[in-house]
Amino acid sequence: MRVGFVGLGAMGVGMARNLHKKGMLRAVWNRTSGKAAALAAELGVAAPATLGELASQVDVVVSCVSADADVLEVTRGLAQGFKPGALLLDCSTVSSETARTAAELLQPRGVEFLDCPVSGGVEGARDATLAIMVGGDPAAFERAKPVLEALGRTIAHFGPVGSGEAAKATNQIMCAGIIDAVAEAMAFARAQGLPLPVLIDTLGKGAGSSWYFVHRAPNMARGTYPAGFRVRLHEKDLRICHDMAARFGVQLPVVERMLAEYAELVARGYGDEDISATFRLKEELFERTNIMGAPALRPPPPGAP
Repeated sequence: MRVGFVGLGAMGVGMARNLHKKGMLRAVWNRTSGKAAALAAELGVAAPATLGELASQVDVVVSCVSADADVLEVTRGLAQGFKPGALLLDCSTVSSETARTAAELLQPRGVEFLDCPVSGGVEGARDATLAIMVGGDPAAFERAKPVLEALGRTIAHFGPVGSGEAAKATNQIMCAGIIDAVAEAMAFARAQGLPLPVLIDTLGKGAGSSWYFVHRAPNMARGTYPAGFRVRLHEKDLRICHDMAARFGVQLPVVERMLAEYAELVARGYGDEDISATFRLKEELFERTNIMGAPALRPPPPGAP
């Protein structure tokens, strides 16, 4: 099966490499053409100048871009070159409505669209251990399985087009609550003067552990937040969740709280940091004063005698 990949961001590069390892990757495309050209040269695949050219050279395209408008732009560009029977597997996180619109754009050309959002962070993209949530035609899903299995470890079909995005929205709500709780707990632990590396190792094996605690609490301990999942991208995802819930006349407290925290981080210039940067806001609660009115306990800085 000949596969093209569109969108070589933090997630996309690892995903494209895994398709190459399975002998499937034939071409890559990125809005910044230099990035596509560099990866193509490294892997020995093509880097077509246009989306239409890429689509004409492959049986399947996997796309992973940032926003709803990007998905529709990419879909329109690919439609110019797709042959009937081709597949577009979109791994972006967008609204269910956008996924259905993309599918409608391709239907007249006899091309199947599957919304296939992923979870697992840059680590999962690199190691081919992503969880993939799929919406679309069951027969198209079966055809797509070999490609999806090159990218992830857990692959589930949830129903018609848009169902994968609804499942991913559910995941993003959970992530919001978990990262908020981890940041709050870590700020509390630091204020108690606990040795954070020891704490992370110990609690990472306990009942309160989670993927985010194990993989992102170390960011909080170090005070550095390299982009795994950027604040501004999760903010975008939670706005999708907000809008989907609003159709039922519902506001979700976790979503609303995290949207407010992310808005504050973006306003301070931290929008491109990992979402573990919410620790910055939690830490400030204890930097003001502790519960007894005295300065909060703080561990000595690295290298202090």
